[in-house]
Amino acid sequence: MAKVNVIQSEKSLAKFEFQDSEASLLDSLQHNGVEMLYHCREGFCGACRCKIKSGSVTYLNEPLAFVRKGEILTCCSKPAGDIEIELL
Repeated sequence: MAKVNVIQSEKSLAKFEFQDSEASLLDSLQHNGVEMLYHCREGFCGACRCKIKSGSVTYLNEPLAFVRKGEILTCCSKPAGDIEIELL
């Protein structure tokens, strides 16, 4: 299981293990009490965008929303290993 570290404004918000049974990183964040913006849950709107500080993700579906280098969409991705993300 991948370990997920969530930070915001350089402060740790949450640390947890991603469960393979969870549909996406967004589902795992919500299950672990991390509140963040989202809307479509399919990679169209980009509302769930965050920065990836270390590690990488695998996309379930290639996002249609614009994603800058160093950013990910949590609604359509899963950790490919241990990751650290920063909420925007």
